[in-house]
Amino acid sequence: MEQFYLAALQMVPGIGSSRIKALVDYFGSARQAWLADQGDLFLSKCLDNTVCNKLLGQRDKIDIHKLAELLTKKQIGLCCLLDKNYPILLRNIFNPPYVLYYRGTLSVNDKLVAIVGSRKTTTYGKNVAGMLAAALATAQVGIVSGAARGIDTAAHLGALEQGYTVAVLGSGVDISYPPENAKLLASIAERGVVLSEYAPGVIAHPGHFPARNRIINGLARGVIVVEAAEKSGALITADFALEEGRDVFAVPGGIFAGNSKGTNRLIKQGAKLVDSAMDILEEYGWETSQGKQAEPELSPEEQQVYSLLNYEKPIGIEEIVMKLNVLPATAAYIVLQLSLRGLTVEHSGQRYTCTAREGIK
Repeated sequence: MEQFYLAALQMVPGIGSSRIKALVDYFGSARQAWLADQGDLFLSKCLDNTVCNKLLGQRDKIDIHKLAELLTKKQIGLCCLLDKNYPILLRNIFNPPYVLYYRGTLSVNDKLVAIVGSRKTTTYGKNVAGMLAAALATAQVGIVSGAARGIDTAAHLGALEQGYTVAVLGSGVDISYPPENAKLLASIAERGVVLSEYAPGVIAHPGHFPARNRIINGLARGVIVVEAAEKSGALITADFALEEGRDVFAVPGGIFAGNSKGTNRLIKQGAKLVDSAMDILEEYGWETSQGKQAEPELSPEEQQVYSLLNYEKPIGIEEIVMKLNVLPATAAYIVLQLSLRGLTVEHSGQRYTCTAREGIK
């Protein structure tokens, strides 16, 4: 039950890792600290009066046994700072969360890279994030991101095609945020891990995301920024990474593209330019033989349609019909077959782009 007492302590506003450690050291266990009376808490000098009163107030609201039952019922695991399965790299950051809640399987190694970027992304950005994530996952590199709209979602989807991914939330792990990513988070929990320092039921809040970002970079060997405007949460993650001695990589973008102002500035400041997964694999000396993907086997008709598509500007069925002189039904059928194989992405108005994959096209 000690884990649940630690979780309860972390749920008290104003009690972070350093104060939990001080309380456990003084009282001998999280349980004893949680049950201590006001006088003993005051004498310990681990908490000021304000936080001490918050602890006493939370103690009246939280039933430890009901908390344990809730986590068990929702299949939510707990991992504490001193546990053997606590993520190795995260343990060594300046302010690691004392308790992590998770759904899925925690990674047992540090072969992890974060991919972050703008929520309001472009087709180019989503394609690059998915391509890098898929290629790295093929080389058995886990992908860490924040399950937000845009680049994060593309990175998780790319990783899920080939391997393992970690979603770090700014809410409880039982909360789907954004709501449209509920299915994605369920898939990640099955094949990777969804984790958070926030208790179940805690909703996402703007103030949670900077703290969430420190966990994203803390889990990973390096952070790849795919698209980021000049003022972007992804740049906050990059700043955290630099402070913790992590590597920062950036994908270049067009000089007129607002979403690439931040990434291009990172490159100017010394971030390593990345245009393929091989850049990451070579940086860390990781096995590269698995990083290549086979060319898709296409029929002559499929190859004709596929060759018309590009990675950035969507092309409509009408344009395919005109350029190849085929029936609309034929063009639609071929595009559908390509989509079912994950080779194309549909946009509004029956328009399509290629799904970028390293070594293909």
